[in-house]
Amino acid sequence: MVSKARYPLVWAIAVGMLFPFVVMLTTALKPPGEVFTLPPRLLPEQWEFGNVQAALEAMPFWRYLGNTLLVSSLCVVGSLVSCPLVAYSLAKLRWPGRNLVLALILGSMMLPPQVTLVPLYLLWNKLGLVGTYFPLIVPSFLGTPFLIFMLRQFLVGVPDALLDAARLDGASELRVYWRIVLPLARPALATVAVFQFVWTWTDFLNPLIYLSDTSQYTLSVGLYAFFSEHGVDWGPLMAASVMFTLPALIIFLLGQRYFVEGIATQGIK
Repeated sequence: MVSKARYPLVWAIAVGMLFPFVVMLTTALKPPGEVFTLPPRLLPEQWEFGNVQAALEAMPFWRYLGNTLLVSSLCVVGSLVSCPLVAYSLAKLRWPGRNLVLALILGSMMLPPQVTLVPLYLLWNKLGLVGTYFPLIVPSFLGTPFLIFMLRQFLVGVPDALLDAARLDGASELRVYWRIVLPLARPALATVAVFQFVWTWTDFLNPLIYLSDTSQYTLSVGLYAFFSEHGVDWGPLMAASVMFTLPALIIFLLGQRYFVEGIATQGIK
């Protein structure tokens, strides 16, 4: 149990993490004259609910929302298809070069994405796919090193006796994977889905580089519509940011209960 002496520290950390979101939310409800004041005020004197409408009029919000949902959903599907397969082979199957492949996956995690940005762009450009969603979606179907490693560490804890018993009963390797491994790995798969969704939802650099048609923009790039040579309209920008943040927050809240579930409990069930 967490001692009562630690509660103030936990509350302080929680408040520190929530404070930027609260500032964003209250700024979204402020008129322009109350955004920057001395001394700063958290709550507005006059509530301005028109910022939401102004945000919706400043850019094609619903189109950008649909684009972002499409790309994020397909990336989640790609990660759930590719990463568990690779992780299972690295955790439970013995084949020549397995440790070398694992070392290469761990090594690729050390590379910042900016290092491979130019070569990848040249590759997609050669394939004629720049300006489409393929550069944003296809990599998830090829596996993400961090998610593969996380799933591999999770699957290492699956008792081999469960898998051997299924093999003795005549189950094929694919059936063992589908009927035993994946149900046991539901907490880890939920974590993978949440991570991939949030990463894709908040990704700014890749859509900015690969998408040229404004009708294809995702929300992260579309928020740039509020930046101009004459300044920033902070109220509508914060209103759009709140609407941009809510879907990822909802996905996280829906998936958080799986974070605390363990394989042992699933196996007992």
